[in-house]
Amino acid sequence: MTTTAASSSHHLSPAFPGRAPWGTASKLRAWQQGAMEKYIQEQPRDFLAVATPGAGKTTFALTLASWLLHHHVVQQVTVVAPTEHLKKQWADAAARIGIKLDPEYSAGPLGKDYQGVAVTYAGVGVRPMLHRNRVEQRKTLVILDEIHHAGDSKSWGEACLEAFEPATRRLALTGTPFRSDTNPIPFVTYEEDNAGIRRSAADYTYGYGSALSDGVVRPVIFLSYSGNMRWRTKAGDEIAARLGEPMTKDAVSQAWRTALDPRGEWMPSVLRAADQRLTEVRKAIPDAGALVIASDQDSARAYAKLIREITGTKATLVLSDDAGASGRIDEFSNNNDRWMVAVRMVSEGVDVPRLAVGVYATTISTPLFFAQAVGRFVRSRRRGETASVFLPTVPDLLTFAGEMEVERDHALDKPKKEGEEDPYAESEKEMEEANKEQDEDTGEQDMLPFEALESDAVFDRVLYDGAEFGMQAHPGSEEEQDYLGIPGLLEPDQVQLLLQKRQARQIAHSRKKPDAEADLLELPAERRPVVSHKEMMELRKQLNTMVSAYVHQSGKPHGVIHTELRRVCGGPPSAEATAGQLRQRIAKVQEWATRMR
Repeated sequence: MTTTAASSSHHLSPAFPGRAPWGTASKLRAWQQGAMEKYIQEQPRDFLAVATPGAGKTTFALTLASWLLHHHVVQQVTVVAPTEHLKKQWADAAARIGIKLDPEYSAGPLGKDYQGVAVTYAGVGVRPMLHRNRVEQRKTLVILDEIHHAGDSKSWGEACLEAFEPATRRLALTGTPFRSDTNPIPFVTYEEDNAGIRRSAADYTYGYGSALSDGVVRPVIFLSYSGNMRWRTKAGDEIAARLGEPMTKDAVSQAWRTALDPRGEWMPSVLRAADQRLTEVRKAIPDAGALVIASDQDSARAYAKLIREITGTKATLVLSDDAGASGRIDEFSNNNDRWMVAVRMVSEGVDVPRLAVGVYATTISTPLFFAQAVGRFVRSRRRGETASVFLPTVPDLLTFAGEMEVERDHALDKPKKEGEEDPYAESEKEMEEANKEQDEDTGEQDMLPFEALESDAVFDRVLYDGAEFGMQAHPGSEEEQDYLGIPGLLEPDQVQLLLQKRQARQIAHSRKKPDAEADLLELPAERRPVVSHKEMMELRKQLNTMVSAYVHQSGKPHGVIHTELRRVCGGPPSAEATAGQLRQRIAKVQEWATRMR
């Protein structure tokens, strides 16, 4: 097989059949065929395939397993998955192409009917030597699904190294190869870049952008909602803020939690809007389903109750990754019900291709979790399907939504530049919370530094393909309905065109209204930037740098210049000023400095 043949597969149609290996389905997608050809040509012991969620990593891995078994390169297969539910999904998928894996294996000899086992990373962590002995006895292919989980804890990584070091072949799979920590991932090669940072090196990459252009995944429309929040701090102070306006990191977190409180008005309004969106999508995709990703069990139960009140039908509730939860996920996958509510990391174990509408109702703000959560909605079954995800207007989430097509690698070293924050350096504690397999009651809600008092919702903007559309609108308004009513079956370029038309119509309608009726900030989304805490820090730093330079130029003290800026430009001290006020002061100092030259 030539290199040209392998590379040309990238340009074939998504369903290019190629030469499907023995025992598999008759058709492979172009990326699956391309990855197969590269593997067969190189015959590596270790192979890392990075493919966007929903692209078909399982099919690729099992096709390769079938080929290796048929050609007697290996005699058995071990699949390692993050959760109990995924472990069973792997066994079911393998059975469909004639590979029998035991998902209940715990110890002792394997039954004669089986060609391998499906286990969890936690299971390997408990008994690594059991799996090492099996691997040493027979030539084994080890499939490490969502390999980034092997770095969740030092003990899991060490257990995987100990258990699978003797394996004949190891295939590592992930849709999200980046982690916020620097724990090395077993059996992954790291290469140093120009900046001296060691990054994971994939053997084959198939990103969201490529999958979208191939029609393998759905385009995602993000619908963002802001609104007024009010809460009480531990000190007894009442604070009010608007979601999406510049504020400190703590205030963003508290406003976000206030929005997600089921007793306020924000969640009912957003769930109502998401249900209307689901109704529209089901006109084109009759079995389309919706999923709420909740932070904890109490919230999940409350959201399920709200859905019952709004829709008149019961939502499927998945509270933990136990056998009962797995059965409920399977049942929802195969029926025609509208809504499911799941807690935290269950989202990664949910493989329900009919999910087309999502509500991101958790405060987890790691790019890893966000990508995995959105991955639940992008699996395409036929060309033209779209996915819709509802978000709070939170800077981090809007940044992640705008970077859907950015491919990342896992960095072992953190860039250390003075005054520069790593946007993906989230705390290990947050990652630990995001990656929990069981959703135990942590008492977290009892320790919150505030009490949510009230909230309301305002339709804020639509994000699609890195661009922002829409003007603010009240829930239930004609303007909001314009965006909720976008057809559920559209080509990606049609989505873009339709959003542009919707915004133009909204702007024209706004111009006809008397100023007295404009109770919301009626500016297009791209002219209403959502400023993050980091950007606020940068603006304050820039202002202080400009003032310091002007001190040397004018001979006036810092305090005098800051006071004069407040007098001329208006507004509070710099620590409390908005992004717009800070930019205005920066421009004014520049103007003063230019005059003195």
